[in-house]
Amino acid sequence: MKKVLEARMVRKIFVEGAQRVEVLRGVSLDVSAGEIVSLEGPSGSGKTTLLSIMGCILTPSAGEIQIGGRQISGDEKALREARRTSIGFVFQQFNLFPALTARENIIYALSIKGRKGVAALLEADRVIDAVGLADRRDFLPRDLSGGQKQRVAIARALAGSPEVILADEPTANLDSTVGVQILDLFRNLAKSENKGLIIVTHDPKVRRVADRVVGIADGLLLQEAHAA
Repeated sequence: MKKVLEARMVRKIFVEGAQRVEVLRGVSLDVSAGEIVSLEGPSGSGKTTLLSIMGCILTPSAGEIQIGGRQISGDEKALREARRTSIGFVFQQFNLFPALTARENIIYALSIKGRKGVAALLEADRVIDAVGLADRRDFLPRDLSGGQKQRVAIARALAGSPEVILADEPTANLDSTVGVQILDLFRNLAKSENKGLIIVTHDPKVRRVADRVVGIADGLLLQEAHAA
């Protein structure tokens, strides 16, 4: 199966004054097309830092990141291009623009990726339909439930067909029932659209939809396991 993201011996050191903190200590992790990985660990374990590096938001102190077989770490132009075209993000706080409708939020994200006009409108409608919100596309965020806002955020991440979706605690602000619905949606979309999906989480329900569970503690990966 094609690997869409590869992290190789990634290290991250933060320096603040005389203090030097090694948050990641040589982490290697792959995700394949259509695969769902649950990345679990306590606060301060390094999981969000690793997600940010894999998402090309942070640069590693050492190690390599490849997306779709392309080496991107150490190349600022490649990092910008990967953020723009190859990676979709889903955040626990939704991060929707309150003055824009669901469709407009997605069209705006597509404009950053260079897709505008009719092409952007058609793509926005495609992903809104994919997450089951065709009847809410012209609603503002204030008129949507938490689960509906997260569906818009997922649609935005899918827009433009990135190879990898990275989700940071996507069920943290949802009740248990809606959280299960969102996780089922994640699984269906990852499989049907052949996306690599990494979910950083404290939520044990994620294991139900994951293909693989990876633990992290003190900046090191623990033994991987297949999800139950």
